[in-house]
Amino acid sequence: MPSRRRLIASGIGVAALGAAVLSRPSDEGRPHDGYFTRLQAGLRAAGIAQPTIVVDRERFMRNLARIAQRAGSQGMPLRVVVKSLPAFALVDAALGTWRSERAMLFNAGQLMQVARERPAAKMLLGKPLPATAAQHVIANAAASQDRIEWLVDTPTRLQQYRELARAARLPLKLNIEIDVGLHRGGVESADELARMLAMIRDEPLLRWSGFMGYDAHVTGVPDIADGRRKAADTARERYAAMWRVAQQVLPAQAVREALTLNTGGSPTYHLHDRRGLPNEVAVGSAALKPADFDTPSLADLEPAVFIATPVLKDLGDFRLPEGAGVISSLARRWDPNQARGLAIHGGDWNAVPVSPAGVAPSRLFGPSSNQQVMVASAHAGLAPDDFVFFRPRHSEAVLLHFGDIAMVEHGRVVQMAPVFPASA
Repeated sequence: MPSRRRLIASGIGVAALGAAVLSRPSDEGRPHDGYFTRLQAGLRAAGIAQPTIVVDRERFMRNLARIAQRAGSQGMPLRVVVKSLPAFALVDAALGTWRSERAMLFNAGQLMQVARERPAAKMLLGKPLPATAAQHVIANAAASQDRIEWLVDTPTRLQQYRELARAARLPLKLNIEIDVGLHRGGVESADELARMLAMIRDEPLLRWSGFMGYDAHVTGVPDIADGRRKAADTARERYAAMWRVAQQVLPAQAVREALTLNTGGSPTYHLHDRRGLPNEVAVGSAALKPADFDTPSLADLEPAVFIATPVLKDLGDFRLPEGAGVISSLARRWDPNQARGLAIHGGDWNAVPVSPAGVAPSRLFGPSSNQQVMVASAHAGLAPDDFVFFRPRHSEAVLLHFGDIAMVEHGRVVQMAPVFPASA
């Protein structure tokens, strides 16, 4: 008869084996669904055979309409964040749907391009640019200065813009970035803000145009011990405190309706309405809904942007380079989603694969921006020249890297939309 100790050991072994079997990855592989099958056929019909950004125009327009409806019901005008929609085909659709002339810019190159090609646009900087960059814009787009609100965040930055205005003998509008809790820059203290407003008041060439208080952290705060509500309350309180300083220093100019009091962003625009102090919200990425914007507050929006890239090689059984073959053999046996190896055109993007299911970058092989090795289930249904589809995590960080955007409707490419020149 086996001893009690042996029985216990055997039981532990069986339990461990059972746990290992239960933890083994399941086969996720299946071919493209109907949506991506149609998209693949449309790209082939258009002669596309390289990594390409694809925007589903129908989804994009529905997202724009839903954002407009939600913001409009709360009485909040919308400002288009250009860096997140870096093509005029996207920017113009947003401006038209939102019935807005307001644009937010984040670098000198895009600022000059929008100033030149969209003369009706009213532009607000979304981050403070070095005075040298502002000087370059002024020298090349002087006629549009009355439509630009420059952003300043410190007394030093304000002094630089004051000297710039004096040297150019040109009036400048200055919006002040305030920190409402994100702690990524902006004025924090009432005393510092008072000094800055006094500097603007005392310089004839400078005009205060409002505040910009970005509050994207509010929905990202862990919802523990009522943390999100507290973050939202703090953001509102800080904005109101800065407004009270402005009323004291510049009482004649502190008229809400005459200023740009910007806040919000794709994650938080829905939190603001006409009862608050801000009088507009900025939105961009939500209209395309890249992967990092899969949040409860944006649940009514649809993913509208993808990277499509062809499979170049079917590598057969997934294999690591010579000398590491035993590792790939174990990986194939353990994980059915590492059964096959595929090399795609390009790779190592800030994106996640979405179709077909059961396809992922090989962590064992490592990244490559030339021919990314992907692992796949045997049931993924891929062959050379088929497409793999990714969702970018962000739009502004990815869309400028691929050339013209393929705009699709009903699965067909209806336009190749030029993007802005590469910029950061």
